[in-house]
Amino acid sequence: MSDLLVAVGLVLVLEGLLWAAAPQLGLKLLAAAAQTPEQTLRAGGAAAVVAGIVIVWLIRG
Repeated sequence: MSDLLVAVGLVLVLEGLLWAAAPQLGLKLLAAAAQTPEQTLRAGGAAAVVAGIVIVWLIRG
């Protein structure tokens, strides 16, 4: 359970860095995502999930 909380904390740190360091970039990314076709967003999300699983598998083996 503690690993899950650490992972959530790291996600919050990474997400927060974008908004703290470059809020205008975050807004541009949100606007670009709003214009992106749903299928492309789904494919990108699926690729991120696979990449995350591979990273965890490699590290935790």
